[in-house]
Amino acid sequence: MTTDALPHVSREILGQPGAWTTARDLAADVAESLPQTGERVAVIGCGTSWFMAAAYAALREDAGAGETDAFAASQFPAGRSYDRVVAISRSGTTTEVIRAVRTTSAPVVAITAVPGSPVTQVTPRSIVLDFADEESVVQTVFATTALMLLRVSLGEDVDPVIAQAVSVLEGKDPVSPDAQVATQISFLGQGWAYGIAQEAALKMREAAQAWTEAYLQMEYRHGPIAIAEPGRAVWVFGEPREGIADDVRATGAVLVADGLDPLADLIRVQQLAVRRAEQLRLDPDRPRSLTRSVVLAEGPPA
Repeated sequence: MTTDALPHVSREILGQPGAWTTARDLAADVAESLPQTGERVAVIGCGTSWFMAAAYAALREDAGAGETDAFAASQFPAGRSYDRVVAISRSGTTTEVIRAVRTTSAPVVAITAVPGSPVTQVTPRSIVLDFADEESVVQTVFATTALMLLRVSLGEDVDPVIAQAVSVLEGKDPVSPDAQVATQISFLGQGWAYGIAQEAALKMREAAQAWTEAYLQMEYRHGPIAIAEPGRAVWVFGEPREGIADDVRATGAVLVADGLDPLADLIRVQQLAVRRAEQLRLDPDRPRSLTRSVVLAEGPPA
């Protein structure tokens, strides 16, 4: 099968290493628009963009770059004082993001895929990743590329991550067959990887209508482990924390913990979501009840 015959989302998944490389090379050119060391920063988004915001916030604080909060745009506390706000929106049309941007007095930079979109018109600075735009409703390449740009801005060497992504796409890091057919998957992540775990669970729910959940690794044993059993899977992003692997194995559930960079590992979930959707004869490009952007009717926020 040629790539032209693939669903849009499959082609977009394949395009991630190239888009990440472009983002890596772009980072120096947009550095002044992104948060500076020591600034107090808020990062906002909706859905997938919110999870990328959460991952970046954890990475930035871990790097000692400054206090960083992540919010779903609909829950942004406009009264808080920030030195800068980063708004992530693939389409640039999401109502909650635009409303949040309008309520803050802090300088805002928007990261979007669409030049001239509404969010670029209400923010003083915009970073347009049009090379990572998508036709599929389901986000893959834009979200991961935005996070890759932000990782580079923190001084991270992302070349090993890009190499891992290439390896994954070449099929050199396969997921175990038992995990691929698991009837339920719990995704775990600690620190910044928790945002990736949330995104992984969302991808499987969106594309394949699967039963998935996401938890912090160290919270998993505080209740959620009760659903683990043979035929189900627990997928850990990053290195397993103390005792997690043994506790999961004791339940009989399949453990996926291969030590890949969480962003490269997310590609395996994206691929699995598409395979599951196709097996169920679902359209992975256009999941039911979803649209590319949520644009609400004009009027005051609820």
